[in-house]
Amino acid sequence: MQRQIVFGAAWDDRKAEIRGDAARIAQIRAESQTQVLPMWRGRPLVTGTPAESAQWVGVAHPVLEQADDDWIYLGMHGGRHRFAADLSQWTPEGVDEAAMAAFFDPVEYHHPACGPEARFAELRGMMLTLDPVDAAMASTARGLMNWHASHRFCSRCGQPSNFAMAGWQRNCPSCKASHFPRTDPVVIMLVHHGDSILLGRSPGWPPGMYSTLAGFVEPGETLESAVRREVFEETGVRVAEVHHVASQPWPWPNSLMMGFAARALSTEITLDHELEDARWLDRDEIRQVLTGEHPVVRRPRGGAIAHELLTRWNAGEI
Repeated sequence: MQRQIVFGAAWDDRKAEIRGDAARIAQIRAESQTQVLPMWRGRPLVTGTPAESAQWVGVAHPVLEQADDDWIYLGMHGGRHRFAADLSQWTPEGVDEAAMAAFFDPVEYHHPACGPEARFAELRGMMLTLDPVDAAMASTARGLMNWHASHRFCSRCGQPSNFAMAGWQRNCPSCKASHFPRTDPVVIMLVHHGDSILLGRSPGWPPGMYSTLAGFVEPGETLESAVRREVFEETGVRVAEVHHVASQPWPWPNSLMMGFAARALSTEITLDHELEDARWLDRDEIRQVLTGEHPVVRRPRGGAIAHELLTRWNAGEI
């Protein structure tokens, strides 16, 4: 039985039809039953050990006094309206900027206005333990906040743009252009030949970290063409049939990972500048990788679609 993709859960209703009704959004924002998810630098407020659920708060909670005025409306779930609020202007004591800039920072941060169990935690570190809907809503909020932070100016005229449509649009008051959230399409592919899988490693990754190959889709390119081009560019391997398997929203920063299986026509590897290493692993080696027993390749992070592709192939689902 295939598992649900992390960040892929759907909540009850996104209520897109009311995003443009500023008066209605303001009314909802003032209702005592409305719930808000505080986010700090892309990290949701969570509770539980390990993190089991997002820590939703009421609209009058003191932690929101340090939030940006612009809250993102996510819709309704569990009979309540939901927003996400950005607290990135708050600076906790002892924050390690170097660690936060690294590949993964496991440090959790506590806000004095919240309970002792509530903390801001890196979403990648709790993908498998966080409630699926909470994870999906936090992922969506993170992606939208990334977009707002990097698109504060109009790309047509260069003037400052304004938050609009409850967070799902930005409008330019100068030239009247409207701008919409950016999602970058990425293909990620399980390249197989006989009973072996092709994995690659990028420079700068943690020791032992390998993954299925991946790359951005270029303008004017089909997804299948992107799979074939990326595999050939990175490894010199030609592929034939390409089949879609699953997709995953991935807010680092704003991607949609589209997973494919691709049958290789050759096995000889010629590396380009993008990869530090690439290698074929047979089925026994993949089992070792998934159990953390391989002598070279570390187990992929659970919850990421690369891990899902390898797991499904190992189980005979691909």
